[in-house]
Amino acid sequence: MKSSVLLIYTGGTIGMHTDPHSGALVPFDFNHIYEEFPSLRRLDVEIEVLPFEPIDSSNASPELWVRLAEIIRENYDRFDGFVVLHGTDTMSYTSSALSFMLNNLTKPVVFTGSQIPIGVLRTDGRENLITAIEIAAAKDSKGRAEVPEVSLYFQNRLFRANRTTKQSAEELSAFVSNNYPPLAEVGVSIQYNRNHIRRPKREGAFGIDTALCEDVAIVKIFPGLNERVFRAMLSSGARGVVLETYGAGNAPTKEWFIGALREAIESGISVVNVTQCSDGEVNMDIYETGVALQQIGVISGRDMTTEAATAKLMHILAHESNPKRIATLLKKSICGEMGQ
Repeated sequence: MKSSVLLIYTGGTIGMHTDPHSGALVPFDFNHIYEEFPSLRRLDVEIEVLPFEPIDSSNASPELWVRLAEIIRENYDRFDGFVVLHGTDTMSYTSSALSFMLNNLTKPVVFTGSQIPIGVLRTDGRENLITAIEIAAAKDSKGRAEVPEVSLYFQNRLFRANRTTKQSAEELSAFVSNNYPPLAEVGVSIQYNRNHIRRPKREGAFGIDTALCEDVAIVKIFPGLNERVFRAMLSSGARGVVLETYGAGNAPTKEWFIGALREAIESGISVVNVTQCSDGEVNMDIYETGVALQQIGVISGRDMTTEAATAKLMHILAHESNPKRIATLLKKSICGEMGQ
């Protein structure tokens, strides 16, 4: 029996091709996908397309995340897997958010896109699309989905979505997952790294949780950050702050800096510390600067990406108001977004 995949097109570079009359790049009609890519028929997969009015991923928002979660829920029993085509700029944010919103997921949800429009001769979109569909349809010897989690496929590697970040605007290997190994690597064949793939730990029906708190800010520290600007950032009305610090979680020890953070935390703002580095993790026990943050209640985000930390805060704050409970949940891996 053929596997079935729902292809959800939201927009992005992958959805553009050249108009034969004007020569301009225009949105591609994915309803004609077999005409454009007849080789898809050789996958032996039933593909149904659900196209959106194209959204530039710079305009991606929690509204889009909720819509995607609802579409997956509505179609969950009809398909063996899902592929989401999305612009690369915010793909890691959207896919990270979906990883928190989809509960008891037993089917693949694979995000992909491209750096070059799919209608351009040397596009990377063709291979990304075909392989993403193949992965979404893949089953193991027991008939179970090979990758029953939210993932991101790009340039021969499949990653856990909430471990990714976009690293390049130019290279075809646009995404990295520096703190977690690939779920699959693609060459002549697809090699699944099954020891790294996450499967549901408890039985239960699939469901979605679309509650999100958008009162979250990302604050990146830098040399020259002054008290007036920093306090303005912290008094923006946010209930949660993702604080991007140096190295292993270090930040200034100036009295005004620590004082401003302490006041924010005492007022009920949850602050999670992630590193600005693309590789490595926060450890606030190593240096004096990190210890000072820990003592006033800043929460270690360990090896979480900024994208995952932001989505996680939105998810937790929508359900919790008690700072201690929020801190406990932030320190715990919910869907593989951080190391144990």
